[in-house]
Formats: sequence, structure tokens, C-alpha cells
Amino acid sequence: MPGAALPPLTLLIAAPRGFCAGVDRAIRIVELAIEKYGAPVYVRHEIVHNRFVVDRLKSLGAIFVEELDEVPDDVPVVFSAHGVPKAVPAKAEARGLNYLDATCPLVSKVHRQAERLVAAGQHILFIGHKGHPEVIGTFGQVPDGRMTLIETVEDAEAIMPEDPASLAFLTQTTLSVDDTAETIAVLRRRFPAIHAPRGEDICYATSNRQAAVKAIAARCDAVLVIGAPNSSNSLRLVEVAERAGVKALLIQRAAEIDFGWLDGVATLGITAGASAPEILVRELVDRLAKRFAIHESEVEHATEDMIFKLPRSLAAA
Repeated sequence: MPGAALPPLTLLIAAPRGFCAGVDRAIRIVELAIEKYGAPVYVRHEIVHNRFVVDRLKSLGAIFVEELDEVPDDVPVVFSAHGVPKAVPAKAEARGLNYLDATCPLVSKVHRQAERLVAAGQHILFIGHKGHPEVIGTFGQVPDGRMTLIETVEDAEAIMPEDPASLAFLTQTTLSVDDTAETIAVLRRRFPAIHAPRGEDICYATSNRQAAVKAIAARCDAVLVIGAPNSSNSLRLVEVAERAGVKALLIQRAAEIDFGWLDGVATLGITAGASAPEILVRELVDRLAKRFAIHESEVEHATEDMIFKLPRSLAAA
């Protein structure tokens, strides 16, 4: 009916959300490489798991490929934020390619820990998701057979290592904090001498975004997470909301909203995975505002001020 009042909808927007320092750095590396060397600049694998980001970089002159064999000679290539096996930069060097490593420094930290543990004679139980680029990259830092993947609590209960006295564990940086704690508890119970990481492997951004969702979940009827379906940290945010007893949904863009899903929702939580830019949050709020009378507030759980340095070859640019 013309002139009818819009139904009210309260939005609780989690903070922190969206881009983390590692994602910011990786995207900036591609942008600066294009500025310095000119287009095209090749990128092995999606620089971060977000279609909006990838499409924007494509428009600037980035070409995304899955394997180094797809990169021509004499053009720059960037390795994604998720990290790559050692064999990839070795192959790039053998071909004389100019490569830039955009691996998140917190992922690189896990790589170095893996090398040190294997050098000390430890077998690593690596907690992560099979097939994820970060897991592939970390396994590629050490010789075959020196690391075993643990995906679930059941895996942790079933694993029978050859030498229980020489074990260590590491984790993917984008896991569920709660699920990972359960898995680690099983490993510590079964193998009391297991060597733990020097610090928390799950990155600050993943932990903060999950805690921020927990902080709003009890006040929400539903939670929308903006992120890609192949983004581990975004999928974990959906799980965190659901574990708190709230229905949750992952969307990539505002256009994907099924307004029927919002029937009966008076308070909606919104967050974004670490690879999703803030512009997509605003796009979502704007679309909701066409159907609802919005009352929007940000709920800040933590302040982030982390900044990672750029590669020296690009810092001057």
C-alpha cells in the first residue's frame, strides 16, 4: 500500500569484521605490483577468497591462475595470502620469474614452526581442513610423511602415531576457536608430552571475529555473514552463530538475500569474513533499508591495529 510504514528491523553489526591486516597487505601487493610493473600481473590462486575483491583486481590488470605453469615467462607473479608449498617459489626461481610472496605473515609463522619442529625430529599433527590452500601450503614446507592431518575430534581420538614421545601439533590459522580447543584437548589427553606451538596459531583476526559474533548472538534472531563459500574463516562465523543457538546464513552479496528467510526476525546480526570488504556490508545495509525501517548499531568487541610490512621491492612504490 502506498505510504505504508516499513516494518522495523534492528541491525547489530559486529566489530571487528571484514578485512584483516594479512588481507589488506595481500591486496596491496597486487595493486602495487600492477602500478610498478604494469599489467598484466599474474596471481597464483585467488589472492584472498572473495569474488568481489578478485574481480576488482582483474579490472586493474591481474590475471588469476591455479598453477605456475600457466604463468608466461617475463611477467611478475604474486603468491596468494594462503601460502604455497616450497616447491612453488623454487620452480619460479628456476624459471627466472619475478615473484612476490603475499603469504600472510601469520601463516608464514606457522610454516617456520613446522620446519623447526621437523628439524628437531618431531612428527606434526596438523589441525586443519583437507584441501584448503593454507593446509596444502603448510604441508609443502616439510618432507612427505612428517605431518599428519587432523580434521576432527574423531581423528584426534583415532590417530596412532609411530612415536608418541616425538609429537607436536600446529593448526590452520582460520579454524573455529572452540572446535580446535576440543581437538587440542583430546591430543593433550592422549599424548601428554605433545609439543604445543609457541603461541596461538589461530590468527588474531579469526579469533576476534568469532568472539564478536558471540557477543551479539544472544541478542539476535538471525545472523548474516558476508563472505565466500570457500572462505574458511567466513564459514566458521556461521558455525559460531549457529552454535550460539541463532540461525545464520552465509551470503556473498546483498542481492542474494531471501527476504523470506528474515520473516519473524526483529534483530539481525551482521558480520563479514576477513576477506570481505566493508563496501559489501554497506551494500547489505542499503538493501535492507529498502524493505525495513532500519535501526543500526555497531557492537565493538575489540580494536584491531595490526599492520604488516610490504615486501621491500614494493615498499617504495
